[in-house]
Order: sequence, then structure tokens, then C-alpha cells
Amino acid sequence: MEEFQYNCLLETFRKLSRQTGIFFMETNTSSSQKSPLMEKAAEILKKVFGYDDFRPLQKDVIQNILEGRDTLAIMPTGGGKSLCYQIPALVTKGLTIVISPLIALMQDQVSQLREAGVKAAFLNSSLDQFEYVQTCTAIRQGNLSLLYIAPERLSSEKLKELLHSSPVEINCITIDEAHCISEWGHDFRPDYLEIASFRKEFPKAVCLALTATATSSVREDIIRQLKLENPEILLSSFNRENIYLEVRRKINALEQTVTYIQQHEGQSGIIYCFSRKQVDELCEKLNASGIKASKYHGGLSDQERSRNQEDFIRDRVNVMTATLAFGMGINKPDVRYVIHYDMPRSIEQYYQEIGRAGRDGLPSSALLLYSQGDVRKLRWFLEENDNKEKGEKLIQAMIRYAESRSCRRKVLMEYFGESWIPGDNDKCCCDICSNGPGEEKDVTEASWKFLSCILRTNERFGSMYIIDVLTGSRSNRIMENGHNRISTYGIGRELSRNDWSELCSCLIERGYIFRSQEYQVLYVTERGREALKNRESIYMNVHFNEKKKIPENKFILIKKPSSKFTSDDEESIRIEKELRNWRKKAAEELNVPPYVIFGDRTLFSIAEKKPVKEAELLECYGIGRNKSEKFGWNILRIVKEALN
Repeated sequence: MEEFQYNCLLETFRKLSRQTGIFFMETNTSSSQKSPLMEKAAEILKKVFGYDDFRPLQKDVIQNILEGRDTLAIMPTGGGKSLCYQIPALVTKGLTIVISPLIALMQDQVSQLREAGVKAAFLNSSLDQFEYVQTCTAIRQGNLSLLYIAPERLSSEKLKELLHSSPVEINCITIDEAHCISEWGHDFRPDYLEIASFRKEFPKAVCLALTATATSSVREDIIRQLKLENPEILLSSFNRENIYLEVRRKINALEQTVTYIQQHEGQSGIIYCFSRKQVDELCEKLNASGIKASKYHGGLSDQERSRNQEDFIRDRVNVMTATLAFGMGINKPDVRYVIHYDMPRSIEQYYQEIGRAGRDGLPSSALLLYSQGDVRKLRWFLEENDNKEKGEKLIQAMIRYAESRSCRRKVLMEYFGESWIPGDNDKCCCDICSNGPGEEKDVTEASWKFLSCILRTNERFGSMYIIDVLTGSRSNRIMENGHNRISTYGIGRELSRNDWSELCSCLIERGYIFRSQEYQVLYVTERGREALKNRESIYMNVHFNEKKKIPENKFILIKKPSSKFTSDDEESIRIEKELRNWRKKAAEELNVPPYVIFGDRTLFSIAEKKPVKEAELLECYGIGRNKSEKFGWNILRIVKEALN
């Protein structure tokens, strides 16, 4: 009786969730525990993929798909979205269609699935005639569990005819990077609008929409455009706890970047730049500094972009310099850091891009180099935008994040509507938390100068103009306004422009200055006027860079990935080293990226557990039955030799 009442209540909550769009997380439900389909899903998770437990939200999404419920799932990059449709495809006998925007992503996922013993294929322009015919034959014979398709192919009558010819029913249509269907999203793609009509061809197929970032307006747009029927909206936490967040004032961007890369020697990283020209110049300078770097942007030929991307995912180069054109769908799990050489246009873009670090769950970091010059550059491009108001709001949110004096993770998650309070284990989640509040400095004289300069220029200008006046710039604008003749002209040469910008941010945060949102004009508040009038002493926690010394990342400074093990654990270090060498050779022989064989997390697990029998090997992270049969002999040999 109690179980019946519980199930009735559970179904009521489910209905409310579908009607209101409010996420309801089900945990430890008797239905999910006793469902034969979910039991089979858990079995496949272990036997095929080598994982013991589902990640947050995976079980809920999988259960929805198996029960035939349309679902929109928002899960962070690296949160395990792919298993949400791959496992149901193996539980049932039907075919799962995956609509994916990038060829590289399809190739990576199909390679990994095939290595795990799963029948998967893709249809895109990279196939030669023989491969295309092979794939079509497999579809007609019903020999596939998963088929990846590019969105631009959806309008093809030939494709629809091919899919209808399969003896296997299409059970699920999955839309990866679903935000691309929304004009409110940050990466709108017109080809995605074909999905709704494509779905009509297969009315019995359940629909799963997946994305890493989607505001409420984007979620509503996805549901409307895809015509999802009473969908369940599942929101995962936006917290990527393994990524350390850091913002530094941009002083000498090249020097800061080179130093940062050297601190992460031997590790893979991505550097995002604002323009193609900047990508080209930075890539050239990094290579001249002895750093193996490649580049990716829309100005390169398809062949060059493909080659450079291949070099990066196969570890032939460690660093990829790129515009925002690079990264969506990149499946490389061992990117250890992401550097933003310039400020991104929005929090959504920033979050999406830093999410390309640490997809394997291992410690990683994200560095943003920030300057007011970047803000001016973004606003200049905003002039060509039809929706300037929306663009300005996005920039303002990015400024608030960059200039925050409180936990950056908290600011980031609150932007996406999620509250978060740092715990005892989160002391090093960002530069603000790891460095502590710091000492408050006496900035009285500098603050008076800044406040006075705003008043002397009649509260008509933004921070960059005020800083120009204080540092004695002889720009035409200052000369024409006659501000080279006021008392505050040139009295601030003791601080750098970056230090003045830092002070301005602190004065705004403490309420001495107000900055208008529309034109960024600075005004002295009542508190600021009182401070000047009463000659009030001002102490604030400012981070000046008088000595131009670049601070080190205190959170994680891994010279080599093998530093996971202490120096006295010689056996583990030896095993991990030999496994890396073997993995590189095996990947070259199979013509796949090294992480398709095994990810770093699996190498660490093997080196730590030191298996000498197949049963012990199957207990290691990420090793399923098929990979154990295929690679087990070599792995056990390496472990045994290291132990002797």
C-alpha cells in the first residue's frame, strides 16, 4: 500500500514537472531500481563502458528515453551527455539517430564506440564512396545501433528514403548542441531548423535534446522549435568542480601566456583569441618561443583546419590557438587548461569554452586575461549588431564576472540561476578563494585623485578617459576638451593604466562611484563626495601590479600528468609511463587519437590498482569487456613487468 501511494505521488510530481517545466530530481525510486530496462542499462554501463556508477542526471535522462518521454537535458560539458543516448540505444533493439554539428565529434564518438564493441556509424562529407556505400548497406540491413548525421543532411529526401528502408525502427532522435536551434542561443545554426520536419518522418521516435548552456528563453525556444511533446526538462548543476577559475589583469599578454603554458608543460591547452589575425600572430610567437602550437579559425581552408585539429587531438601539438570557431563538439578529454587571451562576448560563450578543459574529471584550469581595452573592442563590434541592448547586457555580465571580488564560481553559477555556497573543500575553486581576502591597502591619495578627476571632467566620461587624463595622455579628444589644463591632468603617472582600472573597479564595488549601464559614464556617488569633502581615508583590497610580476596559479601546477603519484610510488609511476608509451603506439596503429584507446583517468586507475588478472582489470575505471579482450594482454604484461 505504501509503495502504491509513493508511486501515485511520484507520478503527480512528474506531471507537474512536465506541465510547469520545473525540474524534479528523482532519487532512489523503486521504479528505477526494479525496472528491468534500467537494470540492463546499469549492466551495459559497466560491461561496455567500464563505469561503476552513473553521473548526476544520467540515470534520469536514460530512464526517460527508455519510457518514451521527450526530454530536454541541460548538462555541463564533460558531464557525460553522450551516454544518455548511447546506453538506451544498446538497451533497445531500435536505431538511435544522433544529429551532431561537427564532423570531428562524429568521428571521435564513433571511433570510441567501435573500440567498445558498439555498432555505430556516421554519414557526412568525410566519407569516401566505399565507406558511404558500406554505411548505407549497414542501415538497410539493420546492423547499426547508432547513426550520427550532420544537420545539413536532414532535408535530403535520399536520406529519409534510406532510413525508412531499414528493417529496424528508429527509436530515438537525439539533438546534440541543441542550443543551435535557438536564435537566442550563442551559436544559432539555420540547418537545425530542419529537425522539426525531420521528426515528422518518424513520429514514434522519442526526442532527446542535449546542451551544456541554455537560459530559460533558450530552453523555451528549443522546446518550441523541436515541437517536443510535454517534455521533461532536466537541469544538471552547472558546477564543474574540477576546473579552477582565474582572472588576471592583462599586462603583457604574450609573456603571461607563455609563462602559464610553461607551468603546464607537456599538457594540452586551448587559447581563445578575439580575431583571426590575433590567432595567426600568437601561434607564430608561441612556436618561436619553443611551444608546439597550431591554429584554427574560419579563414583557413577546410583541409588546413582539419589537419590542425587532427594534430591537436592526436597530441602532435600541445596548444591550439583559436577563435570561437573551434571547440564545439571536441571530444578530447585531457585538455588541462583553457586560456582566454581576450574577454569573451558573453558568460554563455565563456562557460561553453572553459568546459572543454577537464572533460575527464581530472583537475584543470581556466585563465581569463582581462582589460578595459577588450571591453572597448567588444562594444565597437556591438555597433554593427541589430540588438545592441541585448549585447550590452551580455558584456555587462562578463564585466561583473571579471571584476568580481567574491568567489568566481558563485558568480558564474548564479548567472545560470543556481545558488552555491563554497564548502570546506572548495577553498581553492578560484583565484579569489585560494588567495584569500588579502590585506586592505591605503589607497586614499589615489582614490581622491580618481574621484576628483571624474568631477573635474563634469561626470561625462568613462573609466578609460579618466585614466587617460590622470596619466597625462595627449590624445586629440583630451586636447579638444581642454582637459590637459585641469588640475588632475597627469597627476596619476605613479600607477599603470591597469592599476588605475583595478582601483576604479574597487571604488565602484565599494559604492564611491556609479557607472551607468548604457554609456559606461562614471558618476561620483554621495558616499564618494563625502569622502572627498571630509578627506576620508580609504582602504581597499586592490591587486596592483607595480612590479609587473605574474602570479602563479596556486591551485594546480602539474608539470606532468604522472605527478598524481608520489615520488616513492615508483611502481605506479613506471606503470603509468609504460602505459602512455604503449597507448601512443597502439593509437598510431589503429589510426585513432590516444584517448580513444584509454583516457588518462583509466591509465591512472590501472597504475594505482596494478591488476595482474583479467577480473582485476575489469575493476579499473573505463575498461569494459570489449576493451579488456582487445587490450588486456598488453596491459597485464606491462603491469607484471613493472612489478618484477
